[in-house]
This record gives sequence, structure tokens and C-alpha cells, in this order.
Amino acid sequence: MTRFAISSIVAAMGLAAPVAATQPGAVGIGLRNVQGHIIGSIAAVRSGNVTRVSVTVRGFRPGTYAVHLHQTGRCDAPDFASAGPHWNPTERQHGRLNPQGPHLGDLPNLEVRPNGAGRIDFDVPVPSGTEADANPLADADGTSLVIHAAADDERTDPSGNSGARIACGLLAPAR
Repeated sequence: MTRFAISSIVAAMGLAAPVAATQPGAVGIGLRNVQGHIIGSIAAVRSGNVTRVSVTVRGFRPGTYAVHLHQTGRCDAPDFASAGPHWNPTERQHGRLNPQGPHLGDLPNLEVRPNGAGRIDFDVPVPSGTEADANPLADADGTSLVIHAAADDERTDPSGNSGARIACGLLAPAR
């Protein structure tokens, strides 16, 4: 099992993390909003043919938000367009309900409770041909996790009518 973890920022924020940040092979992600404030974290652990991911946020308005993996490990504000399109190594269309989908970067919607906090846990399939100990989400240029302003309809290509990019975090190799 290859492990990845969140940055030390998570401990300072008091956010729960299913994986300790001190484990070998760690990659760190602090989610930032368009103003540059840390608003959450991500933890990821590769186990066999999946990478198990947990996303935790706080300070959001209650509601439903789209979450996607984007192909480039960049999160330049104010619009996070530098993250590029969805991570889509299998060249499918967008949406878990789309008969020609989904992208591997299509993730479940995030539900934020009335207290402004939310968490989702999900598995991301590891593309075939990926080395057994490699993190496909932390390739040479990394991968971004983006939270959008609206829910993903899980059907419409290319992004599920999910609205503006409002938060972004990087998956990058540990140094």
C-alpha cells in the first residue's frame, strides 16, 4: 500500500485526517479559496487499484458543491483556470451518469452542513499501466482538486454545469 497525506496545515486547522501527515510517500494538499485562505484539506491513500480520497472543508455556505480532479497541478487565483480540464486519462465524456463517461476526475458532490463543514470520501480508480507503487494523482506536474460553486449534474460534458471554480488544492509529489 502506498500512502499519501495532507500537509501540516491540516493539524494547524484542527481538521480531522484519516492519514497521518508524517507517513512516508506523503503528498500535501491544503484547499484554498479564491482569496487564498485555507478552507480545507485532502488525504489520499493508494490501495491496490484505487486511491482512497477524503476531502474536508469548513467555512462554506450550506449546500451541494461539485468536486473534480483537474489534470494540472496548479491553482492560480482568481479563477483556478491553471488547473486545466478534468483529469481524463481514459478520454471519456463527463459525468458518472453519462453513458460515454465518466472522466476519472469526476467525483461525488460535496454536501456542506448548516455549520459550514463538509466531508466526502471516495475511491478513484488507478489507470491501467500505472506502476504498482506510483501515485497517478501526483505525476510530474501534479493534479489539482477543484471545488465548484454549484452541484455537478453528473451528466453534462465537459463539467456537469458545476459553475465557477471556487477552491483548489494541489496533489504534488512529496519533496
